[in-house]
Amino acid sequence: MTTPSAATPSTPAPAAPVAGQGHTSAPTDAPRGRGALGPVGLVLAGGISVQFGGALAVTLMPRAGALGVVTLRLLVAAIVLLVVCRPRLRGHSRADWTTVIVFGLAMAGMNGLFYQSVARIPLGTAVTLEVLGPLALSVLASRRAINFVWAGLALAGVFLLGGGGFGSLDPAGVAFALGAGVMWAAYIIFSARTGRRFPQADGLALAMAVAAVVFLPLGIAESGAKLLDPTTLALGAAVAVLSSVLPYTLELLALRRLPASTFAILMSLEPAIAAAAGFLILSQTLTLTESAAIALVIVASMGAVRTQVGRGRAKTLPGQSA
Repeated sequence: MTTPSAATPSTPAPAAPVAGQGHTSAPTDAPRGRGALGPVGLVLAGGISVQFGGALAVTLMPRAGALGVVTLRLLVAAIVLLVVCRPRLRGHSRADWTTVIVFGLAMAGMNGLFYQSVARIPLGTAVTLEVLGPLALSVLASRRAINFVWAGLALAGVFLLGGGGFGSLDPAGVAFALGAGVMWAAYIIFSARTGRRFPQADGLALAMAVAAVVFLPLGIAESGAKLLDPTTLALGAAVAVLSSVLPYTLELLALRRLPASTFAILMSLEPAIAAAAGFLILSQTLTLTESAAIALVIVASMGAVRTQVGRGRAKTLPGQSA
């Protein structure tokens, strides 16, 4: 499940900083120049996959319901990852298993809350609210003033994309979206920890199985035999690959090479990607205000990446010969 740009390094992967640790330095093996675009490219590819999968899931919800869609997504993704990765079950510590279980619970919560949200409020707005979780993490995980500037700029874009306010929306939908954002922040933290404790995508496969087991009773209770319809199963499998297998794998690999703060700011691109997916799949058009919001989050993300690359270069300069 690796790609050339994310192959397992010969040295141990550095720990990505998380909120509360007060550590935001770049990985000691941080790539320089164009090589730094490797993990960034993984994050962007994962974002494109998950948002187009989300747009497809919206079309599936009338057939299977919100909980049914989540169940199919997690179950199919778990089966695919377990078959492909064949993770080793023995030889792991209690801390390893605790980490992967919490990671799985975070994935289950993030997916379940998000689809409950899009059942009540528009997709783009739900993604806009959800991304506040990673943005908050980026501020908490970073102690550099410039990262507060990028986070603030991205936050302004997020609110602009939401029309400048969310007071007229269904309160339950807003609460579900914000809860999904909290779970998203937890996903970022425990994805990084899982990536450090398990080789390749083994931890992801195990965590996905945990999430699927947690959600299976809920999906059966809501949708029952509808989950066995061939068309529903086929669409659910497509959603699983686009929204879970590909993005989670790519993001887990990226988190081995990117600090959590930079990763979190990159996640602010999700509303822009969701808007594009909505336009292409759901025929949703962009207004001038929404386009301006997209520009803001793109600028913020580019600034975060340039800051990280520049810091990696600065750390290597003192040891270079003239």
